[in-house]
Amino acid sequence: MTGRPEIAGAQRVVVKVGSSSLTTVPGGLDAARLTALVDVLAGLRTAGRQVLLVSSGAIAAGLAPLGLAGRPRDLASAQAAASVGQLRLVQTYADAFGRHGLTVGQVLLTADDLTRRSHYLNAERTLERLLALGALPIVNENDTVATEEIRFGDNDRLAALVAHVAQADALLLLSDVEGVYDGDPRKGPAQLIETVRDPAELDAVVLGTARRNGVGTGGMATKVEAALIAAHAGVPVVVTSADRAADALAGKSVGTFFAVMAPRPRARQFWLRFATRPRGRLVLDAGAVQAVRERHASLLAAGVTGVVGEFLADDPVELVGPDGVVVARGLVAYDAREMPSLLGRKTGDLAPEHRREVVHRDEMVLVRRPSLG
Repeated sequence: MTGRPEIAGAQRVVVKVGSSSLTTVPGGLDAARLTALVDVLAGLRTAGRQVLLVSSGAIAAGLAPLGLAGRPRDLASAQAAASVGQLRLVQTYADAFGRHGLTVGQVLLTADDLTRRSHYLNAERTLERLLALGALPIVNENDTVATEEIRFGDNDRLAALVAHVAQADALLLLSDVEGVYDGDPRKGPAQLIETVRDPAELDAVVLGTARRNGVGTGGMATKVEAALIAAHAGVPVVVTSADRAADALAGKSVGTFFAVMAPRPRARQFWLRFATRPRGRLVLDAGAVQAVRERHASLLAAGVTGVVGEFLADDPVELVGPDGVVVARGLVAYDAREMPSLLGRKTGDLAPEHRREVVHRDEMVLVRRPSLG
């Protein structure tokens, strides 16, 4: 099989493992499977490579201690299970890594920690310092307060963001599935996709399969989207099963490999494009779309025809064309309530305090979405 030197030679690796690879069918941690993964990652550390682990499983780990028969349906119980389970999960990891003489550090993040620029930078510094001190960071969504993680399960996307925040050289997304297939292997013959070099290669097969079989939420579709985010941020990715982790990290051709699809962007560009949550939209006329897209010009009030949402100055907003297609994302210079009086007006006709760009080019990033649709 053809090797993958990008993965084998990666000195700093982010590994994400899903709940299905760490828990038993009834619920609760599977110590044997967790230990097997730890042994692989400890071997990586022994070889002189750095590891950051993004781990799901907190809710499952909290079920048995609370006497819950299955995953709770209500949010409060799910958060309670996460509160109890997170302690057990990290303690189990600490004991398992401790047998290899390794120290772990827990890093709990919420979406807010990565969507706010100051928090994003603080997370970057924390992860870097843990690695410098020889600790192995174990990252998880803060399930006790992050309702979206509990409802939708976006630890795959979190792992892609962490890979960029930590300036990782590779990302490994582990689950109980061998890789990305051109169909649902649970329902019939399906071919493993070995390499992806462009999102267009996935549009017809992966998205269609995910929609037809209803596996888009928290399933393979989220892993593909996370892999594309990382690949567009200059980080190669392998999607495979947890029991093939050692082979994948050795650069063997297992699972699905996502090659780098764009150079590594500046941290601020990446943050604007992938980590921010738009608070609203500015609708642009055709001329403004052309200026932003082709010349990367700043957005002026004259080119704005509409405002959607409630936002404050310095909030992230999407810039969309007359057809509703997102062109760019940026930090707006005005509150939403200020915008209506500025729409379509030339800069020279505005009051002195409003003679500035609506979105400056340095606070803007073009959007060519690495998505499935």
